[in-house]
Amino acid sequence: MLQEPLVQRTIVYHASREALGPMTDIILARLGYHLIPPEAFERAAADGAPTSADMLLLDERRLDELDALQARPGLGTVPIVLLTGARGASEVPSRVVGAVKRPAGLHDLYRLMQQVFEDKPRSTPRVATQLRARCHRAGREWDGRVLSLSENGCLMRSPEAIPLGQRFQLDLALPRVGAVSLEAEATYQLLPDTGLVFNAVAPQQRETLERFVTQTILTV
Repeated sequence: MLQEPLVQRTIVYHASREALGPMTDIILARLGYHLIPPEAFERAAADGAPTSADMLLLDERRLDELDALQARPGLGTVPIVLLTGARGASEVPSRVVGAVKRPAGLHDLYRLMQQVFEDKPRSTPRVATQLRARCHRAGREWDGRVLSLSENGCLMRSPEAIPLGQRFQLDLALPRVGAVSLEAEATYQLLPDTGLVFNAVAPQQRETLERFVTQTILTV
């Protein structure tokens, strides 16, 4: 089960498949962002489907085709995100709201789309879980249960009270990808549960968390 908005966003995608990272379009679709090429979008509109675009995702190497794209019904006023080289976007049309380096991966596109569309954006995808957590602090240990997880933090149910601001070690065994040991800090309460943020996550541990979240999304 995903901890994501139920709203489906239509993203018109005008670029080669190589401009996206592996499986990025499939995972984004499961997170509520459906990528569709201009031709399919136009056919759907012609067939009478209630189609409206929320964003145009455009390879900067095809900027010379932008005027023709904007002339198509439903694409004249949508915000534009460019897929660029390492230098990013420069001297671009006013409706360009952002840019992502090719090949655009899930996390970069998701973070940007959340910023554009959501009042309370998430920086990373979150998935619902039922994971056993082992907690350690000041020589004491106890078990909790992680109810949702992202690469940046989690929501945990604990039999022990966790005061806001408290830091402790959190050990998780993530199915299919391995174990992680993280420094967690209690930052909010969603009673009876506690929201934790992970501090100073090592690159290898972050990669393990990302793999778990991505695989969970793909298996839902």
